[in-house]
Amino acid sequence: MSETIEKVGTMELKYPDDFRSPFSLEVMSDPLPLPPQSVLIPNHALRSLIHNYTPIAGGKCNKPQISPSTDPRFLLLSLSYPASNAALSSLLRLAKDELDFRRLLSDSAAPSILLRHVASQDSPDLQDLALRILIYISLDGDDARVGLVSDGAIDSLAQALAAGGPNASLAATTLTSLAVVEVNKCTIGAHPFAIPALSVLLHNGKARDRREAATALYELCKFPENRRRAGALPALVYFAGDGSERAVQVLSLIAKCREGRDAMANVDGFVRVLAGVLVKGTGRGIEHALLVLNFVCSDIEKVRWEAKEEGVLEICLVLVEKDDGKIGTNALALARTIEKEEFVGLI
Repeated sequence: MSETIEKVGTMELKYPDDFRSPFSLEVMSDPLPLPPQSVLIPNHALRSLIHNYTPIAGGKCNKPQISPSTDPRFLLLSLSYPASNAALSSLLRLAKDELDFRRLLSDSAAPSILLRHVASQDSPDLQDLALRILIYISLDGDDARVGLVSDGAIDSLAQALAAGGPNASLAATTLTSLAVVEVNKCTIGAHPFAIPALSVLLHNGKARDRREAATALYELCKFPENRRRAGALPALVYFAGDGSERAVQVLSLIAKCREGRDAMANVDGFVRVLAGVLVKGTGRGIEHALLVLNFVCSDIEKVRWEAKEEGVLEICLVLVEKDDGKIGTNALALARTIEKEEFVGLI
């Protein structure tokens, strides 16, 4: 960091050049407060550094009042791409332990640097650290989540997902956190590669990759328009067959739209897999599987006949006898749909 000498009376004061405006060459202050909805982001880290910096006379520059080793603002100011493992490790520790630092972090230039590491496959270790820091930033609230999307997070995360490397599950987790905000659900769903990349990860990934991809799709499909965009149906059905309760929950959301029901009817083994969930699944998995089958059987006769052939009616009758709660109610509704007649005596 170079320094510039400024004369005050007969004294010479030294300030680092980084503290000066590139236009006026004066030491920067805060003369123009930003409006509430401004797209500009104040550089809190630099402002704080200038505020805490005290130059002295005599041609020598006084050291900052706070040591760089103890003040995280120095770390933010010096951060550049590519960042070092030590710098990102320090950021992760601070983001994990200090809520105030997360806010400072989200208002700095750090997110754009982190997102460049997320999109790069050159250093998986740095990518891992960057993703973990971004997750903590996203936990700071809806404004932080919207801000990350505005910074281009979806592009970077989609690239990390598509690459399918060791950090793909972390990228899916980050996308899930961003999708908590309704406006982000819409933005992520409209992205040309985000949901397709999740679909590929769900199909080709390892166990953890598939779990995180299914969770991201579940959050995204809470927004109705995204149910029409989900091209992951075969992978979701197969994952449900492997015992994933979350996959069945995603199917129950997609089944609420006509396009989703039509697509399910064309997935090989769809009814057979969900019949297996009714027999061996968890309580919540059974509940959602009944809903999915009822949605699709109500709409498509071919699926209704497949359900009969797979013994779904008999399974429903057993569930009605065993359960007097939601599962029994949903099982009775599906039995009525399959047979198209009332089973009033069963309740």
